[in-house]
Amino acid sequence: MSTRNWFIVTTAPRLAALTGVCLILAAGCEKKKADGEGGSKPAAGAADKGGGDSAMPGVTDTEIKIGQTMPYSGPASAYGVIGKTEAAYFKWLNAKGGVNGRKINLVSLDDGYSPPKAVEQIHKLIENEGVAFAFNTLGTPSNTAIQKYLNDKKIPQLFVATGADKWGDPEHFPWTMGWQPSYRTEAQIYAKYLMKEKPGAKLCVLYQNDDFGKDYLKGLHEGLGDQFDKVVVKSASYEVSDPTVDSQLVTLQGAGCDALLSATTPKFGAQAIRKVADLGWKPLFFMSNVAISLTAVLKPAGLDKSTGIISGAYAKDPSDPAMASDPGMKEYLAWAKDNLPSDVDATDGNAVFGYGAAISLVQVLTACGKDLSRANIMKQAASLSHAKVPVLIEGIEMNTSATDFRPIQQMQLRRFNGTNFETFGEVMAGS
Repeated sequence: MSTRNWFIVTTAPRLAALTGVCLILAAGCEKKKADGEGGSKPAAGAADKGGGDSAMPGVTDTEIKIGQTMPYSGPASAYGVIGKTEAAYFKWLNAKGGVNGRKINLVSLDDGYSPPKAVEQIHKLIENEGVAFAFNTLGTPSNTAIQKYLNDKKIPQLFVATGADKWGDPEHFPWTMGWQPSYRTEAQIYAKYLMKEKPGAKLCVLYQNDDFGKDYLKGLHEGLGDQFDKVVVKSASYEVSDPTVDSQLVTLQGAGCDALLSATTPKFGAQAIRKVADLGWKPLFFMSNVAISLTAVLKPAGLDKSTGIISGAYAKDPSDPAMASDPGMKEYLAWAKDNLPSDVDATDGNAVFGYGAAISLVQVLTACGKDLSRANIMKQAASLSHAKVPVLIEGIEMNTSATDFRPIQQMQLRRFNGTNFETFGEVMAGS
């Protein structure tokens, strides 16, 4: 419905009649909004395009307008590379004709990794920009803050850029879907490896004090089972607003741990690597997958200090010489050379992430055909079957269903050798 103010001079009876008509029309518009419709000028002939949505927001004959928030500033600004990469991918795709004749218009706004700012920006994207849906918005705190709003409005919150386990809950949040493996799955895999390779280990855990960090603790509980209390001897949390995690790491070392899991974002991951080295501590060191970027974490922390770190991986590593002849990685690097912004390093894992997520979205939109209703977008996202993405590790595919909103559920361990990560072992799922 238009938000223009119309001034009508009329008599009282006509005004009453007009009021009744307006109420009927308003009710109809509210029903369309509840059904995921309304908001922007419809594409010509949309009623004949399979979905019956005659006024799909953000969709015209020539465009699909989508929105996201990214931390281009603040404590998680290293992740801004993801949004930049996705914007570059869609620009390249649009030059080739877009998706089914429509170009993707990505409106990406800065939320500073701040939940209140994310809420403000998402409201702007939906209510002012009129985007069709939210795509790959980053961060557990930010997505948590906007999840209920988007689900109440039946707007897809698609392929969120966070591995919190809550994004795979179609029963309670049918409009929210994750993309990467859940942090709980990742922690379960670390637990399996630890129990096999270092029996009797004393594990310490550094974690972010929110759903992101706590998912790692839950995963360890599930992976270690009744051995949890024996293995995990100390944990320490930090707040996103904390300047450093130095004191937490001193406390953890003092607990006598010979293994460490750092469930952190990039800024604190780099701090953890430096402090562990400064303490002369030599634990079996696990680092969360979201904090092992060569560009944003390992190089700033010091490659020598990062040597030996183990992490779970689902995407290929462009810095790995073993990937030099891999067809998917060659495809990515060739694209990156010609299309990535000059301030984005092609070897940054965040760029690989953005590239993979963008390709996944294009697969879903392509499957939608002419029906780009919000309901059909979620239906197609929940119908992925052995879907492949060039930058996913061989053997890892995307699969979803109406009851399974976790597209990627496998990982392979890899260890940093001072120059790049080397994968080892088999592709694994969680417990």
